[in-house]
Amino acid sequence: MRLSSFLAVFRPALPLILGLSLGCSLSLLMVSWTQGDADDSCGDELGNGRLPVGRGDARRDPRDGGGDEDFQPRVVPYHKDPNKPHKKVLRTRYIHTELGIRERLLVGVLTSRATLNTLAVAVNRTVAHRFHRTFFFTGLRSPKVPHGMTVVAHGDDRPVWLMYETVRHLNQHYGSDYDWFLLAQDDTYMQADRLSELVGHLSAGQDLYMGRAEEFIGGEEKARYCHGGYGYLLSRSLLARLQPHLDTCRNDILSVRPDEWLGRCIIDYLGLSCVEVYQEMTYRYFELGKNADPEREDSIQFKTAFTVHPISEPNLMYRLHKRFSQIELEWTYVQIQQLQVQINNLSDLTPEGKAGVTWPVGINPPFKPRTRFEVINWEYFTEEHIYSCVDSSPKCEMRGADRADVSAVLEVAVERLNERYQPQLRFRKRRLLNGYRRFDPTRGMEYVLDLALEAYTQKGHSQVLAKRVNLLRPLSAVEIIPMPYVTEATRVQVILPVTAQDQDFVGNFLDMFVMNTLDTHDNVLLTFLFIYDPFDAQRVSQTDVFAGIKAMIGEVEKRYGDVKIPWISVKTEVPSQVKLMDIISKKHPVDTLFFLAGVWTEINADFLNRCRMNAISNWQVFFPIHFQEYNPAVMYRDQQPSAASSAFASESLRDGHFDRHVFDEACFYNADYMTSRTKMAADILDNEELLESMDVYDIFVRYSGLHVFRAVEPALIQKYVRRTCNPRFSEDIYHRCVLSSLQGLGSRSHLAMALFEQEQANST
Repeated sequence: MRLSSFLAVFRPALPLILGLSLGCSLSLLMVSWTQGDADDSCGDELGNGRLPVGRGDARRDPRDGGGDEDFQPRVVPYHKDPNKPHKKVLRTRYIHTELGIRERLLVGVLTSRATLNTLAVAVNRTVAHRFHRTFFFTGLRSPKVPHGMTVVAHGDDRPVWLMYETVRHLNQHYGSDYDWFLLAQDDTYMQADRLSELVGHLSAGQDLYMGRAEEFIGGEEKARYCHGGYGYLLSRSLLARLQPHLDTCRNDILSVRPDEWLGRCIIDYLGLSCVEVYQEMTYRYFELGKNADPEREDSIQFKTAFTVHPISEPNLMYRLHKRFSQIELEWTYVQIQQLQVQINNLSDLTPEGKAGVTWPVGINPPFKPRTRFEVINWEYFTEEHIYSCVDSSPKCEMRGADRADVSAVLEVAVERLNERYQPQLRFRKRRLLNGYRRFDPTRGMEYVLDLALEAYTQKGHSQVLAKRVNLLRPLSAVEIIPMPYVTEATRVQVILPVTAQDQDFVGNFLDMFVMNTLDTHDNVLLTFLFIYDPFDAQRVSQTDVFAGIKAMIGEVEKRYGDVKIPWISVKTEVPSQVKLMDIISKKHPVDTLFFLAGVWTEINADFLNRCRMNAISNWQVFFPIHFQEYNPAVMYRDQQPSAASSAFASESLRDGHFDRHVFDEACFYNADYMTSRTKMAADILDNEELLESMDVYDIFVRYSGLHVFRAVEPALIQKYVRRTCNPRFSEDIYHRCVLSSLQGLGSRSHLAMALFEQEQANST
């Protein structure tokens, strides 16, 4: 009885116990077999083959060192030899230079003095910008070199000499920077994307001479040279091997054609012939007829060609470029349709099924807000008005880019409807009933249009109907714009203009400057510009209106012994920003980085670093949009801000807005300002009052030709101050000042609440 109850308890565990017992038994048997076979020949071969055996293996190769002992790493300490000079290790700026990564393709276009301003310009405008680097080689430079072209003149118009100098120049200056070199004539049209794709599939380490193979005169040899009219590819290794033989080829090979001379040189000294097919890649070309029309060319050889030759005039080059752009666009649309079909077919295999396919197919799904604060608002519009204005007005006129955008969307909507329903129906827009749009950062601009359409049948009957359509203008591929190299170590020269009305706010500015720059040892200098009106300038010997500020400057210099804060005194009735900068510019080097500040500006390290990064010499100037606090009397009225809000205010933006009407703060280099002022000199001769009607922002926009970067700057905060606008400024500057002062009072809701409370107080 007791045994049966004991077995009943352990019966569920019997399979587990039996499995463990069997496993342990088999493991013991395997161990015994392994130990018994340790001296067989297979074990000896494994040991001699230096494969990883047990840590206690006695048959380790004695050349491994250490015998049965484990390998112990030895630390070699670094000892600097005092007798040897220290050698500084110079690292490259870019990692691809240190790793030896080269660009794929460099293009050299052979031109002449007669065609440099015609055919060469057409090549530059059509396809040169699609290659990484394009050079135009000529014998003699024309008196006027076209703008935006890299022209290399060799000094001799002989065709063979031009080819010799070009090949030598490419190998000496760019032989270590590029894998492939394409040489073509200026009467050749090139398909940049297809040529770049071709070299991307070819092995860069092979000697290759690739193009349209032509027989030599006589045609007795099997070797071929590449015809120059259709372009030809030369590998980097081929150029390096050819370099020692160029002088011999120039003296020994007689030829009128430069491409034939180069082919003969490569064949005689390198033993390579021109090929059209290599590694299953074909160099495709097309010979254009004398009176051929690119719009009518429809052959597969034309559509798939990498190069087209000959091009007799620039207009034909532009027509060819238009035709090939249309072909590429058609192929792109076909590929998009094929991908959409594949996505639809594969959607059945996904967990969501057909319901998981987004519209349009292949575009990111719409943004899904997680909270009500992330909801993207729709803008309502008609053909004449938009009901979401920048200045928060309920309704404003549709103009400029908005009008062009709506017109284009309406045109595309009707066009797509006709493509879908023709020939049964043909639509014509009568008017837009309702329009909605919103910008989805994950997809692009979405539109919902209610259209009143007049539909026509094949029999001529018509009827007016309303139809809703949905459209999407998707975000295109993100383009990386190359920017010059800049650092955050550049010294910033802060310029602070001060008038007699502004001197009460200088103390706060100076305190913030000392705390955020001098105490942190930032690379920043400060210069005061005291602006005297004629009356104060006459009394400066008796009473100096800026004596208090100069005393504060002296205290700062006394506290920081190595700091000098200079000032410049100017007498003027109208403190024009341009006239003041003219004075400052002459007293500083051309490589000085200026920050033009105001007495209400709170300078900090974050903004100074962005000033250094966004202002690029000979490339870009930076005009930040500061954050302007609202009037605390309107925002809080009889209440004081709480301690929590005050603590929060020191870390982030307080109640206010980004003031788009002020252009006083600016970061730019002195050289860029001087260049712009030089271009402006001719206009000043005709109109001397132009200086007073413009500010620094206008000068850079009109005369610099640089990128004018205008963006909000959350680190640049100004407290509310009631400002006085100078009526002697130009009408535009004075109007912007008034708008800035009015909008700085408070938000619409706070102003409305203040008016409401005032009306209630007056009524009671």
